[in-house]
Amino acid sequence: MDERTVTWESGRPEPLPEGYRVGDWIVTEPIGSGGWATVYAARPAEPAEGGPEEVALKIMPTAGLAPRQARDVAEAAAREVGLGRRAAHPRLVRLLDSLVLGASEDPSLDGAIVLVMERAAGSLRELLDAGVTEAEGARLITGICEGLAHLHRAGWVHTDLKPENILIGRDGSVKLSDFGFATELSGTHGYTPPMGTLDYLPPERGREPLGERGVRVRPSADVWALGIVIHEVFASGASPFPGATPAARTAAVREYAEGRAPLRMDHAVPAFWRELAADCLAPGHEARAAHTAESLLDRIASRPAPRAGRGRGARAGRGRSRLLGALLAVAVCAAAGGALRWYAGGGAGGRDGEGPAPLRVFNAERGCQGRTDRDRQCSLGLAIDPLRPYTARNVVPDRVWHGDVLEAECRLPDGLPVIDEEDRTSTVWFRIRLPREGGDVTAWLPAVRTKDRPALPRCPHPTPSAPSAPSSGTGVPGSS
Repeated sequence: MDERTVTWESGRPEPLPEGYRVGDWIVTEPIGSGGWATVYAARPAEPAEGGPEEVALKIMPTAGLAPRQARDVAEAAAREVGLGRRAAHPRLVRLLDSLVLGASEDPSLDGAIVLVMERAAGSLRELLDAGVTEAEGARLITGICEGLAHLHRAGWVHTDLKPENILIGRDGSVKLSDFGFATELSGTHGYTPPMGTLDYLPPERGREPLGERGVRVRPSADVWALGIVIHEVFASGASPFPGATPAARTAAVREYAEGRAPLRMDHAVPAFWRELAADCLAPGHEARAAHTAESLLDRIASRPAPRAGRGRGARAGRGRSRLLGALLAVAVCAAAGGALRWYAGGGAGGRDGEGPAPLRVFNAERGCQGRTDRDRQCSLGLAIDPLRPYTARNVVPDRVWHGDVLEAECRLPDGLPVIDEEDRTSTVWFRIRLPREGGDVTAWLPAVRTKDRPALPRCPHPTPSAPSAPSSGTGVPGSS
């Protein structure tokens, strides 16, 4: 195996290849990436009886960073390690080990911090697009509250609670994850770096002064984020605050907090959960502090029995049940010694449906919708390889436009993540058949470039390809 890596144009290391050894683990595939880290699935180099068959490796490079940036990465890793060792709980993703790489043959990885964690099946975000039934939503929210209640009792605030950081275990259980921004309380509050996800920050966060230790944060910040998540669970992932971008939604939060706009929730949110979310979304810290994660759990436990067939979740109930059922099927299969495997967004292995299927292209840029002139400025690129960065070096010469109908053969649920102009993220890719003289060719469309979700078989992982030089006039993958 060739263990050399090349670098992206951004200077970050190229995704590690299958078979790359990290400590006692062998990389099998990438799971996702964020600003500071890339997460990979891995298996033990020397399997041990009773040990995990698969783990998640969170790799946080420090090479090439400015001293302050490297210190921030090290502090984030230390927070995750400290929380994992002092506040372990079934509702928190389990930390198994941590190490620092010494990779003299690969300077981009030398000094990288690696966190070894239990492998989950997927995230809450992947369950939200089609909505969930009230009973399913209740189970999910109860698990989230249990994790938050434990964190707060242990003296920690998560500070970055969102569906991407709420994982679904292989047995269908809920597990909070990603504690890089978590802070340990000193009395009634703690301090955290001035970072986070805009859509889930409470109104007071923007008014908190930035000191040497960061900005002040309290458990009520997690309760606010929980209110957003509760709404998303029953409203197919939609925020209760209007706006096409996080900045616009943050402005709507500010208007609400200042009393200039009411809180408007989607009618799909059932009455009990609407009331619970509204209490979590009290504009000020003082009012919100009365609704602790513990008290919310008590209210959930004593709620009226849900009625069947409620709201948007009922319309998507069969689809969500299939997804959650797939998770439970994995647990049953594992208990029986089977080999069934569930991939995030892809169902329980094998075929999800019959392909090929039509797929309509969606361009999130409003100015490019409804046009018929095929302006190249509104064209979109199809990738050569969904496991490589979605850049101009990795697109085919053919372009597509909003409204085009393509033929999709299958879907790959665990490609590299892509973020569109409206900050939607997905790791799902569709393999597209392109007719050409001399024989059809294939390319890949990221799921953020379509609103369709056809039932398709899972694609096999493509053979890794070298980056191709951009064709003349190819432009960037998104709107040129």
